[in-house]
Amino acid sequence: MHSFEEIQYHEDDRAQRLLNVFPEVNGQINVSYVNSVDHVVAWHKHNIQTDYWCCVKGSFKVGLVNENGDVRWEYLSDKNLRVLKIPPGIYHGYQAIEDCSILIYYLTEKYNPEDEIRAKIGDFEESWKTQNK
Repeated sequence: MHSFEEIQYHEDDRAQRLLNVFPEVNGQINVSYVNSVDHVVAWHKHNIQTDYWCCVKGSFKVGLVNENGDVRWEYLSDKNLRVLKIPPGIYHGYQAIEDCSILIYYLTEKYNPEDEIRAKIGDFEESWKTQNK
């Protein structure tokens, strides 16, 4: 016999999210739809959880900050499919480079707000502007 599970939905001014898409999975699989390049979703880190991110549509600029406060930039795109692993202790965030970009991400733990430590945009003296080259 088959059954359906309701998918959790969350929307704010940055993106729409489908949460816990496959509830029987250890951890959690989420999908974020980012409609505009105008919003930065940053910064937070986890003590326990590892994140795995993959862009399935559009592109993202991803910021990663190590324990020394050094910022590193990575780029995810549907034209160069790969999975980015973000281990515990690394602050991370993203900004869509193209409107209507989609990020699918696997969390090794179910979302727990007590495992999340937040920082503000600008705390690492970073620039989210994409440079023309």
